[in-house]
Amino acid sequence: MFMEMFKTILKIAALGLVATLSLQGCKSEYDALLSSSDVDAKYAAAFDYFNNGKYSKAARLFENMAVQTSGTDKDDTVQFYWGLSNYRFKDYYTAETNFSKFLTVFPLSPFADEAAFLRIDCLYRSTYRSELDQKPTYTALSIISQYMVENPNSSHFPTCQRMVHELNERLDKKSYDNAKLYFKMEDYKAARVAFKNILKDDADNIYREDILYYVAKSSYKFAQLSVEAKQKERYLTFVDDYYNFVGEVPESPYRRELDVLYRRAQKALGRYSGPEDDLDADDKDFEKERKKILKQSDSEG
Repeated sequence: MFMEMFKTILKIAALGLVATLSLQGCKSEYDALLSSSDVDAKYAAAFDYFNNGKYSKAARLFENMAVQTSGTDKDDTVQFYWGLSNYRFKDYYTAETNFSKFLTVFPLSPFADEAAFLRIDCLYRSTYRSELDQKPTYTALSIISQYMVENPNSSHFPTCQRMVHELNERLDKKSYDNAKLYFKMEDYKAARVAFKNILKDDADNIYREDILYYVAKSSYKFAQLSVEAKQKERYLTFVDDYYNFVGEVPESPYRRELDVLYRRAQKALGRYSGPEDDLDADDKDFEKERKKILKQSDSEG
């Protein structure tokens, strides 16, 4: 019994040793390629690794032979596939650096258009969610816009348009959320200024209706919380904001709430003598009503 167990252990150990030696052999072969001066062997092996989806190994070989192929007819191919290997490996930061350098050195290469687009895609993929720093987004938009101007007939043009649209929406959300933060903090004066500045800088912001609503509601809240001596002037500011809103989006789900706020402001100004049925409604009532209206709109759509 003991001897049988011992033999079994020896067999397992032997198999493990063979597997280890086999792996070391593969590693040694790859390392030998990296240290070799045989460019043709490296070139063939790099493409073999690339075609078999081993992009990290391919990238190292293309990088390794880049100096050796510099100035030869393989130069732009090696440089391009170095970047493409990193791109396929999803190392977008390194790939963007590769493609950027490639376009500087080989602007007339047959690979140039593809390298330009892949560089754009790297920049696009390296942007962050709206709540994070948007500096990479501005960089990507700048490069994409330049590419679209210079390559209006490119097959990649529609994809670039989609990227620009998505990145601009992200910036819209960033500015909207930043302004809304003031409102949540109940700094209504700063909130109104922040929301108005959004539309001053970007009149086509995708949250325009919401922004106009928050401009009006911020001015109402600011007036409501002001000392009595300043309320009249500030309620009049709200009235202007209210008219701006209803003049632009009269059928908005926000309309009923702002109508009620308008009647409250008129009452505070001594100008209202109508029914007071809904003047005591609170924010939750309006939110519930808006959700109902939006749900109906979605089902009808």
